[in-house]
Amino acid sequence: MRKLKLDELNRASVTEFKAQEKLPVVVVLDNVRSMHNVGSLFRTCDGFAVEKVYLCGITSQPPHREIEKTALGATQSISWVYYADPLLAIEQLRTDGYKIIAVEQAEKSIMLNDFEANKNEKYALIFGNEVNGVSDEVMNVIDACIEIPQFGTKHSFNIVVSAGIVLWDFFSKIVVG
Repeated sequence: MRKLKLDELNRASVTEFKAQEKLPVVVVLDNVRSMHNVGSLFRTCDGFAVEKVYLCGITSQPPHREIEKTALGATQSISWVYYADPLLAIEQLRTDGYKIIAVEQAEKSIMLNDFEANKNEKYALIFGNEVNGVSDEVMNVIDACIEIPQFGTKHSFNIVVSAGIVLWDFFSKIVVG
């Protein structure tokens, strides 16, 4: 089997990407501290063609070389906005018709494999700080919470791994499914 060369991948240009239909999902980063995680999240969001990234609180914003190290240009293709207060971002998203969903380990969370994504809804997926997770203030205003099933000894996945798992699940249920 031969690996494809970059020019054989037929990727969209940034202009084409901005014009294409997007997954009806935005990603909200609630006080994510690592710029490498922020950059990797931009790249992951580009891969699944999400609508927008909301950077909140202490989450760093482009342009920054530490973000670009892992974003590899995805900060140019993915639309983003910054809110100092994540609650204001959520308020705006709710006004815009998004279902607000935290990705967190919590009481009454729905396991990701049991969550039924509706093609006719828009979703705001909230990913929290690498140590503390989604803030208590944000958890108090969400519509639902989904949790990724885990079977090992560690308490959580890295935020970028979590985003990749959850975004693939939403993509497969909304676009493929």
